[in-house]
Amino acid sequence: MESIVKVWFAEGRILILTDQGNTYSRPLEAFPLLMEANPEQRSKYEIGMDGDDIRWDDIDEDIHISSFFVTAEPDLNNPIAQVFRQFPQLNVSEMARSIGINKSLLSRYIYGIKKPSEQRKEQILSCIRQLGREMAAI
Repeated sequence: MESIVKVWFAEGRILILTDQGNTYSRPLEAFPLLMEANPEQRSKYEIGMDGDDIRWDDIDEDIHISSFFVTAEPDLNNPIAQVFRQFPQLNVSEMARSIGINKSLLSRYIYGIKKPSEQRKEQILSCIRQLGREMAAI
């Protein structure tokens, strides 16, 4: 298996160079914690001893080299992503707490990395609608 020798970020993507001279990349949306991290936090990483993973202690993120072999790009046109794009003032952490799910999971739905079930999608949209009703009542 190839080993990671270099990591960098460009144009909204994370890129790696391997010991076999191959370059792989993924959109930052695939890794919500990295997406939300600032450049200084992103620069503080360590490549694992076997060269097959990357660790960011400051943001508690780990990425295995196999994550770069995925060919599918995120679906940014899903209904959950559309709502959060239309209303960027929505707080992902607080919405996740209100819904009763992990922030990382909601972020994956928002960034199109993971597709929610119909039931979960309706649960998320219902929570957002409820917030809208509460705000309208003010």
